[in-house]
Amino acid sequence: MSVVAYAISISGTWNATVDLGGQGGTPTFVLKQDGEKLTGTYGGALGDAPLTGTVKGNAVTFDFEVQGAKVHYEGKLNADGTQIDGTCDYGGQASGTFTAKKADPAKKP
Repeated sequence: MSVVAYAISISGTWNATVDLGGQGGTPTFVLKQDGEKLTGTYGGALGDAPLTGTVKGNAVTFDFEVQGAKVHYEGKLNADGTQIDGTCDYGGQASGTFTAKKADPAKKP
């Protein structure tokens, strides 16, 4: 069994499409990766909020709070580091799936 090392940094701007079962949105995430630590901001229909999370291998998770709701995103980074697919939960009010694409994958942070 081999372990795949992901040396790709996910730092940068990500444009997401969120599907919450008939509702959804197109938030933007600005992410900054420092080792396994992830920080950044969420910007979308609910406003703007700081986020924190982790990157472990190709697993990406982050959380933020908007309008009193704790929001959790969890996904997998594709092999070339340009897309994250996963699930999201908006404080138990709504949950669904998301796809986030790096805004300028050729641009290095």
